[in-house]
Amino acid sequence: MNTPEFKPLTVIVRGAGDLATGIIYRLWKCGFRVLATEIARPLAVRRAVSAASAVYDGEALIEDMPVRLVGSASEFLAADCPCVIVDPNGETIALLRPEIVMDAIMAKRNTGTNKSMAPLVIAIGPGFSAPGEVHAVVESKRGHRLGRLIVNGSAIPDTGVPGSVGGYTTERLLRAPASGSVISPFVIGDKVKAGMEVAEVDGVKIRARIDGVLRGLIHPDAPVTAGMKIGDIDPSGDPERCFTITDKALAVAGGALEAIMSLGIRAGRFNKYR
Repeated sequence: MNTPEFKPLTVIVRGAGDLATGIIYRLWKCGFRVLATEIARPLAVRRAVSAASAVYDGEALIEDMPVRLVGSASEFLAADCPCVIVDPNGETIALLRPEIVMDAIMAKRNTGTNKSMAPLVIAIGPGFSAPGEVHAVVESKRGHRLGRLIVNGSAIPDTGVPGSVGGYTTERLLRAPASGSVISPFVIGDKVKAGMEVAEVDGVKIRARIDGVLRGLIHPDAPVTAGMKIGDIDPSGDPERCFTITDKALAVAGGALEAIMSLGIRAGRFNKYR
């Protein structure tokens, strides 16, 4: 029996942090062609599992997924792996006319994503309303509703309190005490102890509040402001968790795939664009 040739759908993901990368990973595994847009100096904290790291290094390997930095839409079309492009305003969307646009910037507000951008527009987390602003929203808050697809309404509003990991919430975070650049003798995956000086900004020391492993640390070239999250400690003490996509990111990715399959492919939304 002859199997018809599958033409991969193109997805542009706005943002390439760790949650966005969980989505990119699952889309790539399922045969989609994926381009992520980013700012010139990404603020991703969990860099070891963020496609955004390719902006600094030219390429990245997230688990078994290669990611490449490209400078144009044509470079992306010629690539054989997921790509990242510096395009904070999403100008590439109009050039490529993708079937799907996904907002995973995680700004907790809508920075301009709308339903006119593509046949199917999906947003991750709070700050969006479906079906008014986007076609669907995926819940990003840890808990019973994580990864749920919302087609009528919004995600749970941002509480400002991070989800619990190993019983810790705000205690596991490292925040900038001042504006400037982060300097640290540690790298992601290093073990740290409560009270240990793990980094500094503008000469002000930052101490760990719990024991664990340094799961995230913002790039030293990224500009930070006082109060900004710049690091994350995993209390499990397991370095492997620093280099693998989280359960949260994969759950959100499942909701995004559900949206594509149910609202896009099964609904025939893309037929006239193929």
